[in-house]
Amino acid sequence: MSGMSADPVATRGVRDPAARLLQLLSLLQASRDWTGVELAERLGVTPRTIRRDIDHLRELGYPVEAGQGNIGGYRLVAGTAMPPLLLDDDEAVAIAISLRTASTATVSGIEETSLRALAKLEQVLPSRLRHRVRCLAQAATAVPHPVAGPDADLLAALAAACVAHEKIRFSYAPGRGEPSRRLAEPVRLVAAGRRWYLVAYDLDRGDWRTFRVDRIDALHRTGSRVPERALPDGQDAATYVAGVLGAGPGSCRAEVIVHAPIERAAEGVPASLGVLEQLDEHSCRLRTAPDTPEYLAFRIAALRLDYTLVGPPEIVPHLRRIAERALGAIEAVRGQDR
Repeated sequence: MSGMSADPVATRGVRDPAARLLQLLSLLQASRDWTGVELAERLGVTPRTIRRDIDHLRELGYPVEAGQGNIGGYRLVAGTAMPPLLLDDDEAVAIAISLRTASTATVSGIEETSLRALAKLEQVLPSRLRHRVRCLAQAATAVPHPVAGPDADLLAALAAACVAHEKIRFSYAPGRGEPSRRLAEPVRLVAAGRRWYLVAYDLDRGDWRTFRVDRIDALHRTGSRVPERALPDGQDAATYVAGVLGAGPGSCRAEVIVHAPIERAAEGVPASLGVLEQLDEHSCRLRTAPDTPEYLAFRIAALRLDYTLVGPPEIVPHLRRIAERALGAIEAVRGQDR
């Protein structure tokens, strides 16, 4: 792996053939087509040299595709036996961190796989990057997530059906009521807080539905493809799911005034908790994402900034219990010191 940049200034005048091939490969991995002239300008060589280098990459097994005509260009496409990818330093570390995070994620079945993939990646990292990744692994940990997530294979199958616009059948166990068999047209998967949701058009009920993925079982892809449906009122899937969750039984939104400038509040308020709106130079409003009153009280109590709860009243008793437990713990310590 290499830490070389694809910046045009940094890659001009590359005369060493091996170094030039690595930088050419790095450019070709971008999600775009490059003309021979563009590549030649980037690397400070002639278009003829670029053509020879492209032929050399193909001989090495890299599937470089060339477009036809004057506007055609080069790009690296997926092959049946793709040679190792070329990653710069930041990309390699980002992948390693993502794999480490995935080992504690709320998707079941990928924890061990993520750790195996991370171990393989660490073996080929340069020593300076391997040290950075291992320091992170040794110094950082994660609180185990109390909510079991959906199976990774199920998520992948649902995603494939969404992309193919393919009808699916599955068993669904709602929070209340008996399980039922559904026929639906899947549209999008949405990760919202601690859960994954499938947005689909339920053909049996003739309406849109949001299904919790961890409650889906016995998935069957029918092979029947249909045109993609547009969500009601032109909404995107994330907005639609947020609206459904906010209107669902047992869920609510909270409004909090944070007594800090919005720039400082943004550093201490995770994006998953909600949206910040500036009120003045000293305060801002936090509108939380929909969840249960008990969980929102826990998240609000964990804020590292002073705040005032505006509402709703359902959150107050949960916040009070949190405060009483904390106060009781403090008083117990004080009693030991006397």
